[in-house]
Amino acid sequence: MNLYLDLKENSYDIVIEPGVLSRADQHLRLDRKVLIVTDDGVPSAYAEGLAKLCREPFIMTVPQGEDSKSIRIWESLLKAMLEHGFKRTDAVVAVGGGVVGDLAGFTAASFMRGVDFYNIPTTVLSQVDSSIGGKTAVNFCGIKNIVGAFYQPKKVLIDTDLLQALPRRQITNGLAEALKMAACFDADLFGLFEQEDPFCHLPQIIEASLRIKKAVVEKDEKEGGIRKALNFGHTIGHGVESFEQLHGLYHGECVALGMIPMCSEEVRERLVPILEKMGLATTIDLDREKVLSAMLHDKKATEGGVTCVLCEKIGSFELKKMDADALFERLSKIEKHL
Repeated sequence: MNLYLDLKENSYDIVIEPGVLSRADQHLRLDRKVLIVTDDGVPSAYAEGLAKLCREPFIMTVPQGEDSKSIRIWESLLKAMLEHGFKRTDAVVAVGGGVVGDLAGFTAASFMRGVDFYNIPTTVLSQVDSSIGGKTAVNFCGIKNIVGAFYQPKKVLIDTDLLQALPRRQITNGLAEALKMAACFDADLFGLFEQEDPFCHLPQIIEASLRIKKAVVEKDEKEGGIRKALNFGHTIGHGVESFEQLHGLYHGECVALGMIPMCSEEVRERLVPILEKMGLATTIDLDREKVLSAMLHDKKATEGGVTCVLCEKIGSFELKKMDADALFERLSKIEKHL
């Protein structure tokens, strides 16, 4: 199945097909130098299999985890491209999750002011969300995604067979992002999470999530309006994720926590049982002052506060600016009281 993301000169296909990684040369231009970026948590066979389809491949494997989204690792990829004589006609391919996609995409955007970028996401989170839309970034000074660029891939390959090797926690991590989109845009998809076992409906959830994000990005490529709704759960989620003692939490797990304070009581009564059913935490030990500080340094923050996404009714959203006091109070909804 192909979805076409229509962004005029930046348009591209999203190919959703079991086993498509093994046929990547039928979809991607690999008859040139190709930097394949992956991490040591991704089965090495994925990048190695892709390399066999390339004329001149170079595999760069970074450490697994958020720490690889750094200026230092980004610099090492750019240095490798220089050393291997990459030109503007060459390409970068991400084979991994959201960290790899963000890092490889920003590398492609930066080298010689932009080379072709392809994304082959290998996790549920990256397949439902981060692989499309063109957000690329690294973290800096403890702030997530503060240095980056909007840079669309030339094509995205979604191989659902790659999810079979994932542990359940990684799948849950990605489903949290899909649930985020369902809460704000698709009441029927939210109902599926409520009434069914989402682990048994991964292909359906991935396709539905991609259709939601595709429609949103087509209306608002660079987050000037409706695309901000895709940040539901992220204002508090990024604050929690930046809190140094909580580095053991995955991104989607932080987003799940971040959704809870940003919805009405009516929505919360439906949302929390879904999170609990999937094994996601709904309260956590935290230092509200430290988390708030990270939130106020978020790129969405302005002098008057932070623009937050609220979900008052399933299938809809509202954008509202909140000051520090209001955000501090909202954090109490997820604070574990001993």
